[in-house]
Amino acid sequence: MSLAPGATIGIIGGGQLGRMSAMAAARLGFRACIFSPEGFGPASHVAAQTVVAPYTDHGALAEFAASVDVVTFEFENVPADGLELLASLRPVHPSPKILRISQDRLLEKQFLNEAGIATAPWAAVTNEAELTAGLQQLGLPAVLKTTRLGYDGKGQAMLRAGEEAGAAFAALAPKPLVLEGFVDFAAEISVMVARGADGTVTAFDTVENRHKHHILDLTLAPAPLPQTLLAEAGDIARAVAEKLELIGLLGVEMFVTADGRLLVNEIAPRPHNSGHWTIDACPVSQFEMHIRAVAGLPLPPAIRHSDAVMKNLIGPEDMAHWPEILGKPGLIPHHYGKTEARPGRKMGHVTRLFSKGALPGEFGIADALGLDWDETKESGRF
Repeated sequence: MSLAPGATIGIIGGGQLGRMSAMAAARLGFRACIFSPEGFGPASHVAAQTVVAPYTDHGALAEFAASVDVVTFEFENVPADGLELLASLRPVHPSPKILRISQDRLLEKQFLNEAGIATAPWAAVTNEAELTAGLQQLGLPAVLKTTRLGYDGKGQAMLRAGEEAGAAFAALAPKPLVLEGFVDFAAEISVMVARGADGTVTAFDTVENRHKHHILDLTLAPAPLPQTLLAEAGDIARAVAEKLELIGLLGVEMFVTADGRLLVNEIAPRPHNSGHWTIDACPVSQFEMHIRAVAGLPLPPAIRHSDAVMKNLIGPEDMAHWPEILGKPGLIPHHYGKTEARPGRKMGHVTRLFSKGALPGEFGIADALGLDWDETKESGRF
């Protein structure tokens, strides 16, 4: 059953993804109630209500459930048992089962491989003997990762020589770990896919993501890659959503290998940084699509009216360009309301639209945004 205007969407997490989800909910006539350990996060600025409590406070979670009509979440690092408590009281989308899979890299890879979806070769690592065996199986270089809590390059170590393995194993926590074979990739891409309670599945166009210091820097929509490959990526994302029986939104990140194969890297059952371009380039953004799915509303086709480049604004270096961005015609600024621009912190993003088919495939930040940006040609394959 779909929610009527005036209903309340409960959002676990108070960051910028919750903020933009709450704004999309308001456009559809819904109220948003945020549950977060912090009372002054980006989402609270635009929500009708915020419940401030630890994610482990089951009493507060139960009170939160009583004040909302449906529950969703804006990031994966919330305790799944708390989400299961909420699911006993209110509908929760995506489901706690999906959250558990996405929280654990081992469960994630097992799920994908059992579904017939290719990933990088991998091995579970619970002790140094298994690490040694995994390196013998996968070879070097390889990447050793925590199975939980890693993001933006955190919780992982590149192994280029065997003698690095012991120190990396000791430094990474919590255990167990996962060892991944190194992928010689030509590009990193992603697809945002939504699935409704009625089984409708719709996917946004495949985009290319270019990173700097392990943090997403630029997203190009659509990815400047062969159409057959873009279509294959969309099919993979739809297959993952169907196999999960998803209700909500899912980001599917993939590598394009040097020989043109697609390997799924990670799944994220929520709005995703690489989907921010949809706010300005699509009639229905990833955030509205997510809220529609969660609220049981119809899902329209995930189409775009423009090509787009999205640039993340990270830390004080990027925010130094904020006055210039505001003064440049054609740039669409988004500020997340954070007061302190710490190094590595996502402060906002800026989008530039192009006519469909007019997005250049190779350019630097200065060319993409029309700004005198000194750090050009450091992000990705410019």
